[in-house]
Amino acid sequence: MNNEFSFDVKKKRPEETYEKVLDYFRGDILTQYATSKSMMRIQQKITSRALELMNFSRKDPLILDAGCGPGFASMYIKELGYRVVGLDIILDFLHYYEIKGLNPVNADMCLVPFKSNIFDGIISISALQWVFKDTNDNVMKTNFINLITYFYSILRNNSRAVIQFYPKNDEIMTTIGKMITENTKFTGEYIIDNPQNPKKRRIFLVLEK
Repeated sequence: MNNEFSFDVKKKRPEETYEKVLDYFRGDILTQYATSKSMMRIQQKITSRALELMNFSRKDPLILDAGCGPGFASMYIKELGYRVVGLDIILDFLHYYEIKGLNPVNADMCLVPFKSNIFDGIISISALQWVFKDTNDNVMKTNFINLITYFYSILRNNSRAVIQFYPKNDEIMTTIGKMITENTKFTGEYIIDNPQNPKKRRIFLVLEK
């Protein structure tokens, strides 16, 4: 998989301070995130770009929003007329914004509880950095391999997964690419918007089955 530039984010992010996403998103932090209109706008803009990269081959596709949080991406996808299922490990996130119509599922995105070949696309916005953030951590490697193997299984043929995330450095991107190549039959690439601007940089992992 391509990796055409080098970077290393110096600023410490929450996923580096907290071991698990459940430790960070709780109490006031969870509420502030879930009710942030600014965060909603950012997530919807990223989701719009992810949908562009999805390139659906079927009409009326069914989409999984993996790591959906309070449903910012899922609600936007549904407003556009798509069928969508939201999934998140944090149960309290699934109580916001009346997202019952999104069929929310409380589960770990590394252990998705779905049958094979049922989704026409998978979108994941700003979640993967919580799953894999340390190239020396074998547990994280196992979790990521589980995630990508499940994603491959639940996608229908000729479908895509588009994963936007915030890796700390290019080493993480390279390791992710290697694990995908060694453990699945996905083909894919990184699409990087604004690669030289850290504030506007958006990294998308686009995988096709």
